[in-house]
Amino acid sequence: MSLFIDVHCHLDFQGIVERIDEVIENAKKAGLKRIVTSGINPETNKLILEISKKDPELIKPSFGLYPMDALEREGIENKFDVDLELESWIKNKEKFISIGEVGLDYKNGKDKEMQKQVFEKILETAKKLDKAVIIHSRKAELDALDILESSGHKKVIMHCFSGRKHLVKRAYDLGYSFSIPTNVVRLQQFQEMVQEIDINHLFCETDAPFLSPFKEKRNEPAFVVESYKKIAEIKNLTLEEVEKNIWMNYQNLLS
Repeated sequence: MSLFIDVHCHLDFQGIVERIDEVIENAKKAGLKRIVTSGINPETNKLILEISKKDPELIKPSFGLYPMDALEREGIENKFDVDLELESWIKNKEKFISIGEVGLDYKNGKDKEMQKQVFEKILETAKKLDKAVIIHSRKAELDALDILESSGHKKVIMHCFSGRKHLVKRAYDLGYSFSIPTNVVRLQQFQEMVQEIDINHLFCETDAPFLSPFKEKRNEPAFVVESYKKIAEIKNLTLEEVEKNIWMNYQNLLS
């Protein structure tokens, strides 16, 4: 039995949600055992909860709050009360497996202080709930690590982390894990990360519908197998060894 996990994707996004049954079937055929689908605001947190009901054993919701001003710059209406949303997470803690994606985005968002304050609140909630956090840190890797370290929260997965090598080492030394996206098949940066990071700190993700390993196809959870294959190749392990190790990582951090 295969043990593949897509630790981060967006099943509610266009390109996936309109063919969700086909996407789920493709994932099962590819041998996926878990799909962690991430929300980005209150609306999408509700949507992924509904989608997860299609196959509760396979699909696990992760409640997230993407940096608000970054979403607004992308044209997504995003006005809500952060404190009320976090209170709802505490009340509904049994309904989701992790918190993410959350973090900082200095490329699209400009209010850095507001982003930091919200991120700190989210991490307080994550510690209270003892849930892993899946971290977005676009053009903000140093600040994200500073805030994470200050929080003392240890259950951390750095999603698509693009920081320089010394920041990768710092995150690794803090005990954080890294999710390797499917475009690792052609990006040297992620290939080097796989070389440097112990298998016990690695996960695989698609970030579907983005970052496809196949230039002509929109990404979907079934394609996460390409990340596993590349890790096996780089680390000179069998595919089964990579599967089992990452499944153990999942059991330790998320289940």
